[in-house]
Amino acid sequence: MKHIYKAGKDASAPTLLLLHGTGGTEQDLLPLAAIIDESASVLSVRGNVSEHGMPRFFRRLAEGVFDEEDLVYRTHELHEFVNQAAAEYEFDRDNVIAVGYSNGANIAGSLLFHIPQSLRGAILHHPMVPRRGIQLPDLSNTPVFIGAGRNDPICSPQETEELAALLEGAGASVAVNWEYGGHQLTRTEVKAASDWYREQFKK
Repeated sequence: MKHIYKAGKDASAPTLLLLHGTGGTEQDLLPLAAIIDESASVLSVRGNVSEHGMPRFFRRLAEGVFDEEDLVYRTHELHEFVNQAAAEYEFDRDNVIAVGYSNGANIAGSLLFHIPQSLRGAILHHPMVPRRGIQLPDLSNTPVFIGAGRNDPICSPQETEELAALLEGAGASVAVNWEYGGHQLTRTEVKAASDWYREQFKK
């Protein structure tokens, strides 16, 4: 998978797995990583699927309707890529925090839903529920931040609350930060994610 890896100054800090939104690239969330933890290593990945020339992490059938078969396949593909990257770049595979926006947040959520111990934690900006009707792995001791918009036309507040409930039901510790805007990523949301990260992982 196309990617950027940057070794951090602090080898004990988590590696931030950056996952862009639809139409983004591996460059998009690098400024976000610098705000969250400038000392951390960064693995920023470009989605392997193209939708009318726009990179994505998995196919969809329509707006908000996921191709579930492709989602599961791409989730395992990403998981294997991170495993390989950990071996190549010599970072701790058990200390990876996903930072995803929109489509990237959805594939990060799918890692949590499908693959035990795939992530130590996650920052999900405007995610949807990846799949319904499946048994989630044990997510005890897995902190998850969800950034959401009260007026998000793509991801409704009800969707956010459903996702939070599913994650909590699997044992995750979930913090939801509400903004009054839509699907865009705001400075105040990024600040809230950064504060949460420091509280969870920098004590």
